[in-house]
Amino acid sequence: MKRLAAPILLLVAFLFNLLACDGLDENYSTNPNHRLAFSTDTLSFDTIFTTIGSATKAFMVYNPNAQPLLISEIILASGEETGFRINVDGRKGDHFQDVRIPAEDSLYVFVEVTVNPNAENQPLLVEDSVIFTTNNVKQSVRLEAYGQNVNLYSQGLTVTEDTRFTAERPYLIYDSLVIAPNVTLTIDPGVTFYMHDAAKVIAYGTIAAKGTREQPILFRGDRLDFILQEVLPYDRTPSQWGGIFFRPESYHNILDHVIVRNGQTGLTFEKSSPEESKLKLSNSQITNMGDNLFAAFNCNIEVTNTELTNAGGGVAVLIGGKYQFVHCTLANFMTLKKRTTACLTLANNANSENYPLQATFENCIIDGSFDAGKENYKGELNLSIDEAAPFDYQFNHCVIKSVGENNEQFKEVLFTKESPTYRLQGGEKNKYAYDFRPDSTNTLGVGKADIFITQQYPIDRYGVNRLTNDGPDIGAYEYVPKENKEE
Repeated sequence: MKRLAAPILLLVAFLFNLLACDGLDENYSTNPNHRLAFSTDTLSFDTIFTTIGSATKAFMVYNPNAQPLLISEIILASGEETGFRINVDGRKGDHFQDVRIPAEDSLYVFVEVTVNPNAENQPLLVEDSVIFTTNNVKQSVRLEAYGQNVNLYSQGLTVTEDTRFTAERPYLIYDSLVIAPNVTLTIDPGVTFYMHDAAKVIAYGTIAAKGTREQPILFRGDRLDFILQEVLPYDRTPSQWGGIFFRPESYHNILDHVIVRNGQTGLTFEKSSPEESKLKLSNSQITNMGDNLFAAFNCNIEVTNTELTNAGGGVAVLIGGKYQFVHCTLANFMTLKKRTTACLTLANNANSENYPLQATFENCIIDGSFDAGKENYKGELNLSIDEAAPFDYQFNHCVIKSVGENNEQFKEVLFTKESPTYRLQGGEKNKYAYDFRPDSTNTLGVGKADIFITQQYPIDRYGVNRLTNDGPDIGAYEYVPKENKEE
């Protein structure tokens, strides 16, 4: 027993000292001028889909005073009726009492919200507040979120008959949206698809997506918050969802004034017959994919007035088939994924089999961050030619980041070692935003397009008339001066 006496005495002494340290209670400031400070006066959430919980946000509560404070009460004003929930330094609830905060110290308040559905189609503002009472002085932090009703398909959706999607509410897709064989999905102007992690659009039938300049059709990920606060939103981060896949039996698809962004892949076209139209893509933007952005195997595809930009893989990978690109901007300046291949790949072979290729590019830009190289027709251009099959291609009045000479395949092409200058070229300075419109009248390709081709496509993707300047510009966009608010 004597051997245990010393350790027990030490333990008792330790507990006594610990309790004595907790005697801060006697030193709490009662001065009503000793107030709390907060990291923000309003905690705002981006738009929240109804019934789908938000990501967790937080604000900090500071005691800037030289004495400890006892917060007698912390309450969520609504008592969780608005859908907000709080956690104060690890404790959940809507009402907390006697919360201690030492001198010149702080604590976290974590906040989540789930918005209840309502009958409205437009976003609805939901508000609440967290109220702190210290020495009979009340202070508060405002909470706000916009709730958006959606057409929710939490188990995916298979469209088995001709169907029209209208624009009253967005569509939130988990798993996959599948268009069955011999079925047409018509998508009205202004429809937005929010695609959950790894969700895909899979077309066995036909997609007829006809937006307008004022009301484009949008496919994007469903994360509406920031991955780097106030710098990089999830909406500018690649690989947020699966991509759009066109199966071999899918033909006669139309995408006009459509924006597809931030998938693992963009548009993927499986092996088909080049004698039948696979897709007509116009006035659109396909951008920011983790892997290949536009990949087609033995298809018949026409692309006009369209931007295809930024991918971890190739921007356009075309193997066999028939392709026509007119007034398009193909550029790859991906920085959030490691690039693996040239901007544009043309090939007439795959898996030891040969597929005749016929491709024309007129008034197009083929550009990117790769070096132009020293060999002809390399750099951002990859020509994979098998002599055993036809390989028929032509570039007419294009800007290509490569070394080369004009000949029968390259007519009036501007080969360049330096990329043209664009309005926004990504990076943290531009918050990872890109704007591939020409930056000035001196930008390579401005005024250099083939006017006879342009006369067939006189309006650019933003509605600018190409025929009113001294000469039309190469690419999807006509140069226009910046407005003051853009500077």
